[in-house]
Amino acid sequence: MKTLQKVFIIGAAVIGMSSAAFSAQAQDATPHRQYAATKFDPAKMAERMDKRMQKLHDALKLTSNQEGAWQTYASAIKADMPTTRPDFASFKNLSAPEKMEKRIEFAKTHITHMENHLAALKTFYAVLTPEQQKTFDQAMSHGRHGRGGHHGDPAARKQG
Repeated sequence: MKTLQKVFIIGAAVIGMSSAAFSAQAQDATPHRQYAATKFDPAKMAERMDKRMQKLHDALKLTSNQEGAWQTYASAIKADMPTTRPDFASFKNLSAPEKMEKRIEFAKTHITHMENHLAALKTFYAVLTPEQQKTFDQAMSHGRHGRGGHHGDPAARKQG
């Protein structure tokens, strides 16, 4: 009889915790939906990027001699910002090979942008002091943390 009571109490506790977790998760879904609604809005993307760039600029504490290099770097990054959202709805009308061709086209464009960013980054990074480089490295190692789970430094993800 005691065993049945224990099982019942444990079961009730599990159900109670599950419902509490579910309601907390439901409350957290609203900000995610708000973000998802504006995620591909080019104006919102540019606004978020401007904020991140300003935060990085402030953290680096650049000298007046470094400002020109910063402006060149920031301009190069902003030049590759998308101005329109890709028309993924048109994918429905494409055959499997056509869809794969589109994906490859998107990937090639992405690689070209990353190569442009790397060139701008190397030029800017070269004018930074070792302390500024460390700050920049730290900012970039956390830049993609928590988005998609496969970006960034695995050691940084383990630390929290």
